[in-house]
Amino acid sequence: MIGADAIRGYVDLMVLSLLRTRPSYAYDLAHQIATVAGNDYAIKQTTLYSAVKRLEAAEFVTSFAGSSDSGKPRTYYQITPAGQSHLAEKLVEWEVTKSVVDRFAKGASS
Repeated sequence: MIGADAIRGYVDLMVLSLLRTRPSYAYDLAHQIATVAGNDYAIKQTTLYSAVKRLEAAEFVTSFAGSSDSGKPRTYYQITPAGQSHLAEKLVEWEVTKSVVDRFAKGASS
């Protein structure tokens, strides 16, 4: 299982990636993350809520009130155009990050 420290900087990328296809609420986002990550990563609710609030403060996502099938109120999140741009930048950064770490993992020489 991936430790929280190893993935901390990429939680925003994961959330924005999920929101680029459709608006969602926090519990559903957690479920989607668990489904995609399998047994390799489990997000804590506090980590997820911190991420969506941080993304909302940065205007990368907006929230709106909705309800469940049972009528229970829910807060939904959707990605903004600024969030789409930020996601594109973070995806490029991720590819570079992977490349650099791979160089060391595969036995970098100076």
